[in-house]
Amino acid sequence: MRHAFRFEWAGGVALAGVLLLAAVAAGADSAPRYRLAHQVSLPGDEGWDYLTLEPEGHRLFIAHGTHVLVVDTGKLAVAGRIADTPGVHGIALAPELNRGYVSAGRAGLVVVFDLKTLARLKEIKTTGENPDAIVYDAATRHVFTFNGRGRNVTAIDAGTDQVVGTLALDAKPEFAVPDGRGRLYVNLEDRNSLAVLDARKLSVLSVWPIAGCEEPSGLAFDADRRHLFPVCSNRVMAVVDAASGRALGSAPIGAGVDAAAYDPGSGLAFASCGEGNLTVVRTGASGAAQVVQSVPTRRGARTMALDTRTHRVYLVTADFGPPPPASPEQPHPRPAIQPGTFRLLVLEPEQEPAASPRGGRGP
Repeated sequence: MRHAFRFEWAGGVALAGVLLLAAVAAGADSAPRYRLAHQVSLPGDEGWDYLTLEPEGHRLFIAHGTHVLVVDTGKLAVAGRIADTPGVHGIALAPELNRGYVSAGRAGLVVVFDLKTLARLKEIKTTGENPDAIVYDAATRHVFTFNGRGRNVTAIDAGTDQVVGTLALDAKPEFAVPDGRGRLYVNLEDRNSLAVLDARKLSVLSVWPIAGCEEPSGLAFDADRRHLFPVCSNRVMAVVDAASGRALGSAPIGAGVDAAAYDPGSGLAFASCGEGNLTVVRTGASGAAQVVQSVPTRRGARTMALDTRTHRVYLVTADFGPPPPASPEQPHPRPAIQPGTFRLLVLEPEQEPAASPRGGRGP
């Protein structure tokens, strides 16, 4: 997770906003319109990171400071928690094995839990510092942690919960997605690049520069068209061909982005932007990308999960006070979270996305 709670409100953002509004006006007519439908208070005053929705969509796992908060998405109420995961970043789920995996960055651990009962089962030490993003690859039945300070990847056999290898990257990995065929794609934040990994051989196949993208963070994947959607700190969503690394298109997004998602049912891609909006982008077969809506959310709502069955988008945020003074150790200190303001935001389309002739996608 990158640059949490850091925002810049200078003229560059104003210009980006003008461009974003112009793009929205050009393409909004044909896309479903999203709205903020629910706000639900959640317990705790700590920071947060990634959100993960289980495949059936009934529970949402939220990385929240030193624990994982579990929300029932039907009742929109807390359904449980997984304690003692200091510096938690992400949650990966392996439903066929009834296992979940939590990256506890501060402890350098992966916490394994029972997916049905949420009971802790064991801890696994990672082979690099600060495990951040974590994904489960069903094709290899391996769990992968992307270790920020370690600048490497730890591979864990989900059948045995044993570390089976380490892959050096010599770069800071951010979010990653599996392609379902034994490949992993991961953003390299400090290289403005995207790496292609062989999940079986634990090797780097390619490293592709992302044209026009600075500090890529979130990443989404269209498995049908084989398109990747990295989102970048310079307020750009890029569209990249997953076979060749070729740049196919791009769209302007908001500031403070940290996550991306793709909905195959509507052909829409999403960028959750910490300045306080969700940018909705329509994508086409050629890779062309067009902003169709900028949905007001709340400041700080920079990570999300998408339910592709209901087309709901889930985000979390809180209210903030002024940041503490800067110091050499913290040149960009985070604003203080106001107690009792942590909450879940639920965005819904105002109408069901219309299906296209090729099975529910955009142009």
